[in-house]
Amino acid sequence: MPSGRPKGGTNKYWLPEEKEKIVLYHIENEIGMDKCAKKFGISRAQMFNWVSSYRNKGIEGLKNKKKPGNPLSKYSSKKNLSEMEKLQYENMKLRIENERLKKGYLVKGDGSIVAFKK
Repeated sequence: MPSGRPKGGTNKYWLPEEKEKIVLYHIENEIGMDKCAKKFGISRAQMFNWVSSYRNKGIEGLKNKKKPGNPLSKYSSKKNLSEMEKLQYENMKLRIENERLKKGYLVKGDGSIVAFKK
């Protein structure tokens, strides 16, 4: 039987305290990473990452990293933008276009069509 999340499912979100509990269970009971990972339903690689992060940085190493997300989303969700927000939105779009051109690909139309330069 294959392990991991079911097809179309979402990943499990682990709180740092839950991760710490699992890591401490492994360390205090001197149970192998394989058995401990299987008991809690995580991969062996994930277990290894958590244990090494915990040993290097403590509970801070187990905190989830913030992902940057889409910088334009805060502007696209509003219907009526102020003049300052319109300028910030346009500035952000131009910065993104500039970065894309530096990397060597062109964007046509609304950005959904991307073509690489030859």
